[in-house]
Amino acid sequence: MLMGHSALKLAQSNQMLITMSVQLFYIYDTHCPWSYVTLPLVNEIMAAHPEFTLNLLHCARYEGDENISKKTIETIEDDSATIFSDAYMAQLKQAKDSTLTANVMSWVSNKVPHIGLEVLNSIFTAHFEQANELRSFDDMSEIVSEFKLSPPNKVFTLEKFTKDAEILLSSLEELQDIMGTKAIPALLLAIDERLILLNHNLYLKHPKAIVEAIDLELAND
Repeated sequence: MLMGHSALKLAQSNQMLITMSVQLFYIYDTHCPWSYVTLPLVNEIMAAHPEFTLNLLHCARYEGDENISKKTIETIEDDSATIFSDAYMAQLKQAKDSTLTANVMSWVSNKVPHIGLEVLNSIFTAHFEQANELRSFDDMSEIVSEFKLSPPNKVFTLEKFTKDAEILLSSLEELQDIMGTKAIPALLLAIDERLILLNHNLYLKHPKAIVEAIDLELAND
């Protein structure tokens, strides 16, 4: 049977994606509100392109020495489609420490990467919607139970990074040097050897639109 032009073009595009290596790098911090409002973009991209390899890179930006200003939250709400919960707003003045979640997510990335995005969504929900500071095993217990996770006890600490987390942070530094920026959050698309730093700020109010932008990049290849 002869294919119509549209069907042939679709078949060729599908074949291109089979042979093309595409990776998405998401650099974030679980306690960073800008990272929280960027996560829907990652969800949309991976829903549209489950064949992409997703790399979740927790940068451990918050180490218990600073809080987040109300002005920052107001700016984020203006620039995105997100309204932060009253519970979260009530504890803004509490200093943030994401060491424990960096340990947890590095373990997840190494041991159960196929559920990494689901776990990360649950962590963001716990922190930004339920005002859970995620500073101990007790704070993480519901997520651990939900996903049947079994990391060692050393993961659940604010005192130091695990070896897995240190290795990931070292790799992240190298990637950031290549990117030429240490700003977070960041979304980097790698199509074979071509690296594209996505301007995620353009899509915070309309997360689905980033998929169209990525599809154009794929078409160019």
